[in-house]
Amino acid sequence: MLKIGDKLPEFRLKGFDGKYYTHFDYADKYALAVVFTCNSSLISKSYAQRLLNLFEKYEDDSMGIVGINSNDASQAPEDSFEKMQFVAQRLGLADLHFLFLQDETQDIAKKFGAKVNPEVFLFNRKRELVYKGAIDDCWQNESMVTAVYLEDAIEETLDGMEIDFPETIAEGTPILWKK
Repeated sequence: MLKIGDKLPEFRLKGFDGKYYTHFDYADKYALAVVFTCNSSLISKSYAQRLLNLFEKYEDDSMGIVGINSNDASQAPEDSFEKMQFVAQRLGLADLHFLFLQDETQDIAKKFGAKVNPEVFLFNRKRELVYKGAIDDCWQNESMVTAVYLEDAIEETLDGMEIDFPETIAEGTPILWKK
């Protein structure tokens, strides 16, 4: 389980486009948010557009966001690779250069200590963990959000500042682990 200050774990995962990506593919980014998410969770679905909006807002600031699906597809067919491709196409992820990767073995989720979908791990330019937890405080209704935890952490990270609240509790659907 990652703690604040830990380094970004190495990974090599298959993207919705069929290509493999590693942690080195993001070496040029000043900050990188790794979001464990999936297609089957109502909470993850509610955050999909918000994450895309954050990605577009900070892409010019050399901020990267990558989604990782670690759910066992045998328990949630919506989280199969084929369904990931369908969702990626529907959301236009290829046009945005937003990556949605599959952690089929669940090894990466275990390295991070991810427990729910969605759960965020934000790394600074040295690839040290500076924030982990929730995206904001109201998954049910974006207009009711009063605390934008991830956005604040991104701003502070890009400005080279200490994160005011480096850990929050991610509210989400438990990751479906292989049996």
